[in-house]
This record gives sequence, structure tokens and C-alpha cells, in this order.
Amino acid sequence: MSFTYTMWFAFFGLLIGHLPGAITGAVVGFIFDNLQHSQRKNATPEAGGYVGPLFTLLGAVAKSDGRVSEAEIAVAERLMTRIGLDTEQRKQAAVSFNVGKQPEFDVTQTITALRNWVGMRRDHAFPVLDVVIETVLAEGSPAPEKMAILRQLAFALRVSEMELMALMAMKGYAWNGGGQRGYGYGQQQGHGSAGGGYVPPQRTPQGPDPYAVLGIDRSVDDRAVKRAYRKLISEHHPDRLGDLPEDMRKRAESRASEINAAYDRIKEQRGFK
Repeated sequence: MSFTYTMWFAFFGLLIGHLPGAITGAVVGFIFDNLQHSQRKNATPEAGGYVGPLFTLLGAVAKSDGRVSEAEIAVAERLMTRIGLDTEQRKQAAVSFNVGKQPEFDVTQTITALRNWVGMRRDHAFPVLDVVIETVLAEGSPAPEKMAILRQLAFALRVSEMELMALMAMKGYAWNGGGQRGYGYGQQQGHGSAGGGYVPPQRTPQGPDPYAVLGIDRSVDDRAVKRAYRKLISEHHPDRLGDLPEDMRKRAESRASEINAAYDRIKEQRGFK
């Protein structure tokens, strides 16, 4: 359990009321810390609670452009293997996938179920998005219908457009706003403009564009680079994930490695520590 509030309240209590104030502040802070810990601990139900709605959403994403491809089915089957579903669970996951494939299926309730499973754990939201992104990108450059569902899910999970951009960049995709490369928020919002869309950027031997991975523009100063890195790594670090299923934990570890590699490349290019 974190004791951040305990320390801060004790510190301010010491400034205001010396030792008695510090003691009172520490008690009040401990109550806040304990409440926050309880909320985080209870925010996510049992691991299996995400399987049904997740595979239903994958089916809906796959069908949203009119057809379900073999590549999209393969993504779902690989996921079943990676998260260790047994024979009966695989059957149920397949049923859920087929439910999502139905014509005019409304994803709203399914997304709500995933949001309820994630709870207040934003660090659990990113692995869920990562799984859905894999289906969105299964056929290459994503169709607008698939991106619309992904954005709806991201909004429900309290993940910003810019954070979604960074997740896409880690998969090797970046936003191209009408033929102009860039990662500014204005371009990201312009997904309906002519010529704009997610496209595979030119990858270097070192990996995807490090600025895209951190969700920042190349013109930002060093302080903004450091701030973006600290924010990202704090939200994606696998040590924070608690009871997250093993496959999603591995995804978080992979993303943390991508973030660290991107930050190291920028530091090397800019010459700061």
C-alpha cells in the first residue's frame, strides 16, 4: 500500500501545528491512503470476468467493416491460447466472438462490461486496449468502422486520444493527417478529414518513431519529453498490475520496454540524461 497521503498530510501538519499537527495529519492521510488502496484492490473482479465481453468485442470489431477475415479469427485464437483457456472456455469464447459478429450488434453494453471489469485501474485499461488494437490492425491499415469502436472503448476506459496514439505507435502505426506526418493533438482529432488515417510509418532498425511512442511532438522541449516518459512508464509498468492475467502482464512488460527504448533513443539524440 502507498503512504503518499500519510506523508504529505503529516508534513503539512508539522508546518501548521508542529508535532501534534503532524500526528493528526498522518492519521488523516493514512485514512485516505487506506481508502485509495481499498478502491484499487476492489476495482477489478476475478480475471475471468473480462473473457466474455472481450471476445464479444473482438467479434464486433472484426465484423464492423462487413466481413471477418482469417487474420482476425487467428488473432482471437492466439489470444485464447495465450491466456490459457481450456477446451470449455475456448468454446465459450468462440460463442462470445460469434455474438459480436451478428449484424447491427450494439457494442455499448459490451464496452460497459469491460469498463466495469477495469474499474478505476487505468493500468488495466491499457492491456485491454492492446488486445483490441491487435484485431483492429489484423488486416493492416485499420478501417474507420474499427477505429470508431476502438475510440469508443478508449473513451469508456478513460484513455485519451493522445494515449491511444501512443499505443498505436507501439504497434508500428501512426496518424497521418491528410498526408502530413505529425502527432499533435489537433491532427489526431482530425480522423474524419480527407486523406487522414492510421498508416504504418517508415520503421528504422531501432523500431518505431520514439516521439510517437511517447505521444509527443518533435518540437517539445526536454522537460516535456521527461514528463511524458514518467507519465507513460508509471501507467504501463508491470509492477503496478497486481492480479492482471499473465498474457496481459506480458503485454505491459513489452510496452514498458518500448517506452524505455524510445526514451533512451530521444535522450541519445538530444544529449541529455
